[in-house]
Amino acid sequence: MGARSKARKRALDILFEADQRALEPLALLAERRPVAHPPISDYAVEIIEGVVARRERIDELLSTYAQGWTLDRMPGVDRAVLRIGAWELLFNDDVPDAVAIDEAVELARLLSTDESPSFVNGLLARLLEVKPSVV
Repeated sequence: MGARSKARKRALDILFEADQRALEPLALLAERRPVAHPPISDYAVEIIEGVVARRERIDELLSTYAQGWTLDRMPGVDRAVLRIGAWELLFNDDVPDAVAIDEAVELARLLSTDESPSFVNGLLARLLEVKPSVV
């Protein structure tokens, strides 16, 4: 697993835990970062900070394009994966679009339900289609 893939997984862990425990992700990150072993990478921090900064817009877009699903109805892992994927896809120009989608699908495959990879792929592919008009 590459360094950025590991960073995505680490960011997912923090975002998922914060969501499940109704905590602020940046506060949880600040609590964990000084004692984390292995250390939380700069890219994981960038992902968490980026998702938090754009969360309202990301959630709005996910809610708009997730046909038949509300954010609350989605598994927590899927919500976190989709937030990371959407942030990389829409707001991080350093990550190619295909890589953002592929990495999110892989996280869903490893950590969520059997249906999650196709759901994540479909929703992020739809965001890619509308990307020029939403960012």
